[in-house]
Amino acid sequence: MARKKPDWILFACAAFLIVLGILMVFSISAPFSQEAFGKTYYFLSHQVLVGILPGIVFGFLAFKIKLSNLKRIALFLFLANLILVFLVFLPGIGLTLGGARRWIKIGPISFQPSEFLKITLFLYLAAWLEGKRERNLSTLGTFLAILAPASLALTLQPDISTLSILILIAFLLYFLAETPIWHTLLTGAVAISGIFFLISAASYRMKRLLIFLTPQLDPMGAGFQIKQAQISMGSGGLFGKGLGMSMQKFGFLPHPISDSIFAIFCEETGLLGALILMTLFLIFLIRGLKIAKKTKDKFLKLLSCGICLQIILQAFLNIGSMVGVLPLTGIPLPFISYGGTHIVVELISVGILLNISKQT
Repeated sequence: MARKKPDWILFACAAFLIVLGILMVFSISAPFSQEAFGKTYYFLSHQVLVGILPGIVFGFLAFKIKLSNLKRIALFLFLANLILVFLVFLPGIGLTLGGARRWIKIGPISFQPSEFLKITLFLYLAAWLEGKRERNLSTLGTFLAILAPASLALTLQPDISTLSILILIAFLLYFLAETPIWHTLLTGAVAISGIFFLISAASYRMKRLLIFLTPQLDPMGAGFQIKQAQISMGSGGLFGKGLGMSMQKFGFLPHPISDSIFAIFCEETGLLGALILMTLFLIFLIRGLKIAKKTKDKFLKLLSCGICLQIILQAFLNIGSMVGVLPLTGIPLPFISYGGTHIVVELISVGILLNISKQT
């Protein structure tokens, strides 16, 4: 019997992205780490110990678990995740940063439960849609009811960027499940209207949209980040200034190791580095969709599509906001940006995709 092999190209692509992320986090954070903690590797060690190592462990478990068992516990994982998402509002457990309640803190450990919705929601939707034979209004109503509690929690936190990603991918999965197209069009129109209402209801979100439409409106205020990001990318030239040689990270560009890391990446590695990074994401997309195409199981097809498209959509939104073709979103660049929870989730996602690739 032939031994089942995972998609090694996808694995190599994800590993290369993680290595690039490690290099960039250390390159950007070393001077700040030295100044604040007396050692250059504080942020790097945090990224490795809190994000990458746990991500490798959980990703390996996701790679080894029987996919039938994963389908069986999909509802439990989704409900448990919903409970955690609402626990952020409890005093003593929820952690508020920057006016948003998105984190749970237990002792020295803090994490963002909404990040795990990017797996558990798609996992449950794939299992539920695979088992649905009817394609009527009750199916649509149940689909919306599944999305409702997660949407409510993310709206209250608030985390509209994550909410937008989840809703978009959920509708894509609903469409790929061969439901009537008018279901998708109707609910999509309602969702888009709701997102625009939430944007207009908060002045800072509306300001981001206005700055995107007219960048010269407030270049030293709300438009400062995008202006500095474009200066950073433009100054990198063709081959970049070299790792560690960025000047924009020294107080000019906000959030240089998280939201704005792509701009610093371009400054230090140039246009060539940016093309390599975007090529890696393109390869990831192609291999992920190839895995989905080759599997005959509807549950695995929907799950692999959801996971792959979610990671690529995040990369597109992050890069697009830096180059000025999309409004600023605050979404991290997958595998690259500093942060523990999103790295863990992304490595679990890779583990699931590699697991599915073994079955094709």
